[in-house]
Amino acid sequence: MTDELLRWRAEFPTLEKTTHMISHSLGAMPRRVRERLTQFADEWTDRSIRAWSEGWWDMPVTVGNVIAGIIDAPAGSVVMHQNVSVCQQVILSALDWSGPRNGLLTESLNFPSNHYIFHHWPRYGARLIEAPASEDGKRVPIEALLAAIDETVLLVSVSHVTFRSSYLQDLKAIVEKAHRVGAMVLADTYQSCGVVPFSVRDLGIDFVTGGSVKWLCGGPGAAYLYARPDLLPRLEPAATGWMAHERPFEFVPGAIEYAGDVTRLLNGTPAIPALYAALSGYEIIREIGVERIREKSLRQTQRLVELGREMGLVFNGIENPAERGGVVIFDVPDGREVTAELLRRDVLVDYRLGAGIRIAPHFYTTEEELEYTMDQMRSISSTRRSTVAH
Repeated sequence: MTDELLRWRAEFPTLEKTTHMISHSLGAMPRRVRERLTQFADEWTDRSIRAWSEGWWDMPVTVGNVIAGIIDAPAGSVVMHQNVSVCQQVILSALDWSGPRNGLLTESLNFPSNHYIFHHWPRYGARLIEAPASEDGKRVPIEALLAAIDETVLLVSVSHVTFRSSYLQDLKAIVEKAHRVGAMVLADTYQSCGVVPFSVRDLGIDFVTGGSVKWLCGGPGAAYLYARPDLLPRLEPAATGWMAHERPFEFVPGAIEYAGDVTRLLNGTPAIPALYAALSGYEIIREIGVERIREKSLRQTQRLVELGREMGLVFNGIENPAERGGVVIFDVPDGREVTAELLRRDVLVDYRLGAGIRIAPHFYTTEEELEYTMDQMRSISSTRRSTVAH
């Protein structure tokens, strides 16, 4: 079978030197990123202050529009920030937690950075509710999560794909239940965007956030925030700044007058170099199409599961491929040490305590790399067992 997506391998120089199975943590850098960063440096050099009015100022929205094309959002509904922690706080600070509808519902498997924010929000009136994980720690049962969404909940904030197990949550069911009782939903799609297709229009979801580091191959320092356009007029974030002002260059003191469009969700000066770097990965993902990436991901992750079982490894991920993101996880004895040796051999994976060794092929991964990764893991494990036995 011919894999048409492998023609993109030439766009990623790191693939010439490593077996890159870690796109769930850091996507490979596109070759054209170097050109984009040179473009930024040239514009700074040649255009100086004029560069702001010639494109820099608009980049949080123009780059956001590229993301919009990936998640099926309307143009002008996505803005760029530096990271998801900022995005979460912008939305949380835009809501009124003072009334009887003050529930902030999340799940125990949400990313820790989000939890750190949520646990501070009771000081602003929120009542934190946490849906517990299943006994195996791999998922939050959808029935329990839906049951916790009632008329006292203001916002449900969940991960689309959980980082520890790669469990793919049923966002459609969550949004439908939330809207039925008058609540809103914020989904962290960091572990899904670029490998699992979704449409914010089809979901009817209120807010989506995520970042560039992983499947989008956009590098650090660029995160996206989508807000349903009809909600914008009522959102007045306390986590704000001068870029959110209706007339920012008048530098009016006092309370902010929010912009009438999505820029009301911005705050301070954007990280322009990171936005230049991020564009290349976004463009590639959009050109390929996430549906095609998902089709390959499902095939290759299932092949990894089969190879691991042939080796006698304990698969610690999600059994049902339809409920699995782009990652497979194996509970390997001395997993941390095995991972360190794999990295030394230029086989890039990672290890998470309580989960195991996480392996993530992407659209640029060959079938041979799947087998090579598992062979190397088997070799290292066997050598360690023999050493311990003696």
